[in-house]
Formats: sequence, C-alpha cells, structure tokens
Amino acid sequence: MAYTGVVSPGGPTDTRSLDGLTIRKVGVGTMDNCCYLLTCNQSGHQLLIDAATDAPRLFQLINEGTGRLDALLTTHQHFDHTRALAEVAGSTGATTYAGQEDAAGLPVYPEHPLTHGEQITLGALTFDVIKLRGHTPGSVALAWTEPSGRAHLFTGDSLFPGGVGNTQGDAERFRQLLGDVEQRIFGVYGDDAWVYPGHGADTTLGAERPALPQWRERGW
Repeated sequence: MAYTGVVSPGGPTDTRSLDGLTIRKVGVGTMDNCCYLLTCNQSGHQLLIDAATDAPRLFQLINEGTGRLDALLTTHQHFDHTRALAEVAGSTGATTYAGQEDAAGLPVYPEHPLTHGEQITLGALTFDVIKLRGHTPGSVALAWTEPSGRAHLFTGDSLFPGGVGNTQGDAERFRQLLGDVEQRIFGVYGDDAWVYPGHGADTTLGAERPALPQWRERGW
C-alpha cells in the first residue's frame, strides 16, 4: 500500500520505502502521538523517534523492521512523548539522544545530550540535528536528505500542518520558535521537504510556506 502519513492508535503501521531508508509510522496513546522507526536499508540499524507510550506496540514496531534498536531519540521532554522511554531504552539497550536543555526533565537522562548542528549516524545514514527552541527549551528535530536531494524532517511538536507548536501564549517563546523554524527549517530546505510531526498527518514545506506571514501575524 502507498504511504499516506495518516495513522491512529491501534491501527496498522504506515511504511515508506526510500533510497537507503525505510520509515515506519504508528499512532499510540490517548493523545494520538506519532512514533517513527527509521531503518537503514543497508545495515539494518534502527532508530526510534519518541517512545511516547504503549511499549508493547513499539516493540512490535521494532520487530516489523529488523528486530534491533540501536538509537532512541526523544524530540522533547513533554510527558506524552516519554512515557515508554525507560521501558524501551532499558529493554533494548539503545543509545539515547535528546536535546541538551531538555535532558534533565526526561525519565532517562540521554547518553548523548544534543546541540544544534550535531549529526547522528545510523549505519550508512547520517541525520542532522536541528534545535528548535520554544515549545520546550531543548526541542530537537531530525533531518535526513535523500540522494536525490529531497529532505525528510522529523519535527516533534515544533512544526505541524498549519503552524508551529504550542508555546502556551508566551509571546517571546512563540517568536523564538517561529524564528528557529523559519531560519533552520524553511530557510534551509526546499518546498519538497517532507514533514513528519509528533501528532497528526504529515505535510510538506511547500504546503506550509505561504502561511508563514499569517502565523507570525496571529501569534501562534
């Protein structure tokens, strides 16, 4: 079946096969979190983005791939993205990653606290770490670029279809987040870049770019 980017808790995995990378997306929990399993097609190494909740479903997802988990990235410290972190990390022995400023707020302190511009290697693949401040102080996104040049962006709760993440009405946090998203996402990647958010359906930068002035004007 063709990849749609639309998943729901209790539903099947949505799988996307690319040149070098397989992406598996599932929905979990009462807050409809999206979790992503990234598999290096050459080596079989795997990285899980956000062990949000429902550890049994995440173990099933890992086994739908190659059965191993080498890395576990937490996009930010909010509880709905971390409830299965200790169980999945403890059971798999995966190397844990998260943004440096969010590290102390996680149930498992990451082995690799991340800063903007770092890279994570997964088998034959390299992912760029993008710090997006505002939703939380240490929120991070992960970017991978196909050999063809198209980017794939895993943005956690910092960028969604229709806007940036929630900043709880704090004008300074909103300006920081929108500024980072504009400079570090829209200013770097093309309109064909695919966005995989922490909740809900996927989007592309081309679909969202025209609305940037509206987002800034409305303040959320």
